[in-house]
Amino acid sequence: MKILVIWPPHVPSYFNAGHHTPAFMTAGHLRRDPRVTRVDVCDAGALNMNWKAVGDLLFQGDYDVIAVMNDFDAVDGLERFVTYARELSPRCRLVTFGRLSSMNPGYFERYDLDAIVRSGDYECGVAHVVRGLAEGPLTGPLPGVAVRVAGEWHDPRQPGESLPAEEWVLPDVNEIPYSAYDRLYARDDHKFCGIPFRRELVVPTARGCPIGCDFCEVPTIFGLKERRLSVDRVIEYIETAFAEQPFEYVAFYAPTFTLDRRWLKELCERFRSGSLRPRWKCATTIHHLSEELVTLMGESGCVRISVGLETLEPDSQGNLPRAKRIEDEKFRTLAAWCDRAGIELNAFVIVGLPGTTPAGMARTIEVARRTGARVRPTMYTPYHGMSPTLTPLEISRYNRQLVAEPGDPVELRAWYTFMFGREDRLTTVYEAIPRYADSDVA
Repeated sequence: MKILVIWPPHVPSYFNAGHHTPAFMTAGHLRRDPRVTRVDVCDAGALNMNWKAVGDLLFQGDYDVIAVMNDFDAVDGLERFVTYARELSPRCRLVTFGRLSSMNPGYFERYDLDAIVRSGDYECGVAHVVRGLAEGPLTGPLPGVAVRVAGEWHDPRQPGESLPAEEWVLPDVNEIPYSAYDRLYARDDHKFCGIPFRRELVVPTARGCPIGCDFCEVPTIFGLKERRLSVDRVIEYIETAFAEQPFEYVAFYAPTFTLDRRWLKELCERFRSGSLRPRWKCATTIHHLSEELVTLMGESGCVRISVGLETLEPDSQGNLPRAKRIEDEKFRTLAAWCDRAGIELNAFVIVGLPGTTPAGMARTIEVARRTGARVRPTMYTPYHGMSPTLTPLEISRYNRQLVAEPGDPVELRAWYTFMFGREDRLTTVYEAIPRYADSDVA
């Protein structure tokens, strides 16, 4: 069987290379099936591919299965992609997977698809479709996958599967368009997660999170129980990747990176004592940090810690999980730890969180900036408000940039000032990361 895994052409609202790794991990997972003869993978959105190039790929590839990755802000080109696929690769069966189909699967039933991955790990859902098709036409639902038979959708009768971390196939760095990713990270005033002027290796380290924020999709898709790679596998992957490509720092992709303190201390000690000492960054919560950990992280090469500050308004703290309820002094203390350790503190704040006001958000940002922290705002997105009947334009409002349900125009203007106003506080953390030509691994 010949398979294409593709993120269709679109204009990204926001770019995080970690969100794109599932395409490459799914491709790697499918290659384990002996019935699969070829798997191509294409990040057409990041590559800014034109439709002629997409048409060439579909026509010449003559694929048996096309797995289409979806996301909250990447559905505007989906209908056109499906049209091209049906026209130019008529033998293919189409399955979609991703964050949006896991949160709002009914939305995709309007498209000319054959299957929709609704729950479980993406690799498992797509693999079930591939295995089913290898045995003949799909005749009914699969674990975690809705299937269309004779024009009717059949919901899965059992949830999707979760892969143990030791079974994950980590991305093949030779397939990923890093030059395109570099360009997307080049302007820090866009407040994307990457570090400008340095090449990033994303290491998908963990899935699942026990904190349970209602504005985050991770617990719904990957569960409340964390699954994490072993330290040995993380080190091995970094060493292999750095030997193959000119990476300059590591981005650990995990919802709460410091959740397992024993694991973290082992990783830091390995970095401190080993021959490989990469610069690196991570995201976690303030609750899961201590002065001891921050100091150790700085000594082992950490240059940025991102934390979910969300808001410092007391009246809105009740809308956050207990682990996210942070007082000013606690944040200032963390900022001081990071400063002494030589680590940039990156504060995620949520614009428009219920119970907050524009004045309160302005104060939260000011408090964070007075500590020297970099501030990255995102718009509050009530994923529970999505429905299958939303139009593509309405769905695109759930992209953490636009207000999902616009209200008072004066307040709306104030919220958008935080999201789209001029930004003059740009990071300089790249100065702490040696260029590839000057690094120990060059």
